[in-house]
Amino acid sequence: MKGLYCRAGAEPKFVIQETSLPEVLGSHLVRVQVKACGLSPLDLKLLDDVGIKRDFIPVGREVAGVVLQVGATVSFFQPEDEVVGILPLDSPCSGLCDVIDIDEHYLVQKPEKLSSVCAAGALRDALCAYTALHTHARVAAGHTLLVLDGASSFGLMCIQLACYHGVKVFTTSHSPQQHTFLEQLRPSVAKVIPVFNGPSDLLPAVLEETGGLGVDIVVDSGVRLQEEESEEAKLLPHKHDIISVLGVGGHWVTTHKDLQLDPPDCRLLYLKSASMSFLNPEVWTASSAQQGRYLHILKDIVEKMSAGVLRPQPEEAVPLYEATVIMETVQRHQKKKAVVQL
Repeated sequence: MKGLYCRAGAEPKFVIQETSLPEVLGSHLVRVQVKACGLSPLDLKLLDDVGIKRDFIPVGREVAGVVLQVGATVSFFQPEDEVVGILPLDSPCSGLCDVIDIDEHYLVQKPEKLSSVCAAGALRDALCAYTALHTHARVAAGHTLLVLDGASSFGLMCIQLACYHGVKVFTTSHSPQQHTFLEQLRPSVAKVIPVFNGPSDLLPAVLEETGGLGVDIVVDSGVRLQEEESEEAKLLPHKHDIISVLGVGGHWVTTHKDLQLDPPDCRLLYLKSASMSFLNPEVWTASSAQQGRYLHILKDIVEKMSAGVLRPQPEEAVPLYEATVIMETVQRHQKKKAVVQL
């Protein structure tokens, strides 16, 4: 059978290679026939940081499929169960293989009403949103939340999850089309702040909406560090603006991997008694310390998707033979997400 792999180097190259599974299934493993697989950009630096060095790195980790066979000690699943999960960072399998072996502790049951394409396409962003709001920010009813770039798949998951918990949500739009889309969301957000003419409108708009108090939580989609950057980066707020919109005791969850705070920024955080944390969703599969909580989160996510609480923007599934080309666009961040239907 064939799978998609990345040949690491100065310029990553994606290739489809032949691969095979062992004849004897491990006692704690589940053999799954993959129905759909989500594609997200590979973080090659993270793989290097955690000591995963391979000539060919498996691609495609968010999978949905049907159980074919279970190992001798597997207790959660049986053949013909529909499952969804995220392969760990060190998995030797590509999620684009017809059949994969995966530890039972990385899988949860997929509700019958939830399509495989929807589950595989939205699982990672929903996990990021859950981690940002619940694990980091301890969100609760009555809080105020600013989600930057709310029309992104991750931003949309944050908005819907927060609205479900009774949070007052503000968000930003990066284009007139996104602005219209966000204003038509149901349940509705309190305010959509357009930043496509420049992020300078963000701080006064938030302070006006909150009576000058600021918000309890900010979840960003990146931070602008310098003045002269790409057109896309010019839509991002400066770190000082983000800290400025935080209220007393507020919390900032950042997706920026290399963010550094200058002494004046730290001083402002101190004056507000505010805090910040880095969002790295890979910690759930990189460590088994919180395995039970991770499975609870995955189960809650798929149940909320099935019930319509989380409604991701539909991704058009592409066939396997287009996976190499589509993954190259995802890796270059020309496309944020893709789903392959097998």
